[in-house]
Amino acid sequence: MTSPTAAAGAYASISNLVGGSAGAPSPLAAPKGGGFGDMLEQAISGFAEQGRQTDTKAMQALSGKGDVVDVVTAVAESELALDTLVSVRDKVIAAYEEIMRMPI
Repeated sequence: MTSPTAAAGAYASISNLVGGSAGAPSPLAAPKGGGFGDMLEQAISGFAEQGRQTDTKAMQALSGKGDVVDVVTAVAESELALDTLVSVRDKVIAAYEEIMRMPI
């Protein structure tokens, strides 16, 4: 199991990687610039924000101010976002490998 400190460090690293905007848009929002890089940046920012929201809800539940159902829902949403991010990464790597196999 990952410690809260390690999770916070991972979210901070992701935020720094994509520019660290505090009000990151939802990963389902339309890309602002229309380019693949912009879409990828927004998806990573949205994933980092989802993780922060999950941590906040978990801490509220631990302090007695939150609802356990909200925490379970947030964890499930974070898991789905992570699965989506990993799938996109795998597809990008596969596409890169396919391009590298093309004859010049």
